[in-house]
Formats: sequence, C-alpha cells, structure tokens
Amino acid sequence: MQLRILGLVTLLGVSITGAMAQKPVPPPSAPRLRMSTVFQGESKFHAIVAKAERENWRRLPLSERTIRAAREMIGTPYVNYTLEVDDHIESPVVSFKGMDCWTYYENALAFARMLRYKPGPYKPTDMLHMVEIERYRDGICTGNYLSRMHHLEEVFHDNQRRGYATNITSRIPGAVRLKREIHEMTVQWKAYRYLRSNPSLIKPMGKIEAQVSRLPVYHVPKSKVRAAEKYLQNGDICAITSNGPNGYTSHVGLIVRLKNRAYFTHATSDRDKGRMTIIDRPITDYLNGSSKHAGIVICRPNDVPPSPLWQTGVAKQ
Repeated sequence: MQLRILGLVTLLGVSITGAMAQKPVPPPSAPRLRMSTVFQGESKFHAIVAKAERENWRRLPLSERTIRAAREMIGTPYVNYTLEVDDHIESPVVSFKGMDCWTYYENALAFARMLRYKPGPYKPTDMLHMVEIERYRDGICTGNYLSRMHHLEEVFHDNQRRGYATNITSRIPGAVRLKREIHEMTVQWKAYRYLRSNPSLIKPMGKIEAQVSRLPVYHVPKSKVRAAEKYLQNGDICAITSNGPNGYTSHVGLIVRLKNRAYFTHATSDRDKGRMTIIDRPITDYLNGSSKHAGIVICRPNDVPPSPLWQTGVAKQ
C-alpha cells in the first residue's frame, strides 16, 4: 500500500507535459482597442518584471514562478467584471489595479509563462499574449465575445487538449464525476455587458453552455480534500465546485504550499477579508467555511513552447 501511495504522489507531483504533444503558440491577435483600455497598472507590471529579472525567476519551475508572481499581487483590490471593457469588441485584458478570482490566477500564470516563453525586455503586449493563450479557445482572440471561454471547465479542457495543462482531478483519490446543466450566462445575460449589447449572441452562447455541460467534469468532494492536500502543489489552479444544479464551479484561485499544507490564495469579494487578493486558510478549512462549497477541481498548468526568439540572440539574459 505504501508503494502504491508513493507512486501516486510521484504521478501527481511532476509536470505531465509529455502526456500530450503541445500545439504551437499562436501569434498574438492584432490590437483592437487602445492599450490604456486593455492594460491597467503598467508601473506595477514593470516593477514585478524588474524583481523577476533581479532574482532570476526564470530558472524556477513554472509552479514556483506562478506563486512568486501571485505573491506580488497580494493586496490588489477585488473588482468584478474587469474583462467587460467594450460593448462589441472582445480583447485580451490585464489589470494590476483590480482583479477578480479568475483574473488573479490568470495574471499570475501569464506572468510566469512569459518569463520562459521569450527573452526580455518585457512589454505589456507580452503579458496580454500569454493571457490570450490561456483565456481564448485555441489561444486565439478573434475579436468576438464568443471566442473567449467563459467557463473554467472549458478552459481546463481546451488547455489540456493543447498540451498546456493537465486536469489531474480524476487521478486524485476520492474524486467523483459531476453532471450539471449549464445555463448561467443565457439566463443571467443582462449581467454581461456584451450580451446586453448583442442579444444575438445569447443563442450561440446557449450552444456553448450545452457543450460545456457534456464535458467530463470530476471534483474531489470537500470531505475528501484533507486527505488529498498532499497531492496538491504550488501553482495548481484550484476551482471551487458548488452544490447548485446549474453550474460546476463558483470560484477559483491557486494552491500555495505552506507549513506542509495546501493553502488557498485567491481574490475574494468577502468584506471581512478586505475585498482583495489574499493568502487564505488551507483549502480544506476554506471549503468547510461555507455550505455552498462542494469540493475542488485541480488543473496543473505547463509552460508553453518557447518562442524562436530565444535562438536569435535578440536580448541578453
């Protein structure tokens, strides 16, 4: 039994990049909106870049780079709907001035990937490119709202299909499959700026939600999470599943290892936690803090294939 557990820990504790061939990184989409609209907090970005270069974060594995970046964003105010920046034109967006739970993990991961993807000097457009790779179907923003993946379940599925991540949830002891019918965005379409401005998008969004509903989604129920903590590592994307019948996940953050436990770092809207990005309690304790939380989904990102720019000597490292 001990050998079996050791083997499972080894399986879950290493990068699984080789499990699926990685697709090439598509080029960044052409700018469609003003940089001042799609990128906020450039001074903070450059400050983190300077620290990363000074401390040579590039030498670290992706998991450690992601948490280094995430720690630099602790204390950022929580702001919802930060991606809704236009009525019609969709674009990758980054803000260091305000984040929600999804953009917090995305920003940390995008920054970490950027350091290995290409040589510096780094510009906001480099980070926007890394966000586009994670957030958009096939890594390409077409300018259409529907090219953005609006459900974490599809993000995890699409990134795994491209070899950019591995959803390890089904391999964790105690994991079970969920089955839900997704209708959130088509029912609550008035809450989304682009859908309010373009009601013709509601029907095709419904088709996307139907496809997401059919994806094979597993979670680790919260009663099993304490035993599962030992399989989680720095930089794992941790989505919180809910008990409601109309959606899979309701929140997301990252895992950070502290004191031999898996802590949850996330952007929280809770006023008693300051409405900001924080390192919270161990993930087990966080889940037990609310009856709405059902369990967790864990997706482990990979670095993306490096840019050919590394071979051209365009920058000194």
